[in-house]
Amino acid sequence: GEEAWVVLDRAGWHVSGRVEVPEGVRLVFLPPYSPELQPVERVWPLVNEAVANRYFRDLEEMMEAVAERCRVLAQDPETLRRHTLFHWWPRTKELA
Repeated sequence: GEEAWVVLDRAGWHVSGRVEVPEGVRLVFLPPYSPELQPVERVWPLVNEAVANRYFRDLEEMMEAVAERCRVLAQDPETLRRHTLFHWWPRTKELA
């Protein structure tokens, strides 16, 4: 009886007539032109903290800084939850 939601904006690459959505997965499309509703849009500032106002020798060094920041955020689900859990988001059993 559990269901996974995949939240999608209406970007052209998120639409295909050939996609078969598995049972238990629900695609939720956001209204057009509403990036403020896309949960990941609120994560970018957290990721950008690792690279803002810094000089990197090359792209590889910058990508390593971003990867490290993502590893830190992955270990801090409460921070991610505070930034991405909207009032309309389905509640999990732990949060209910």
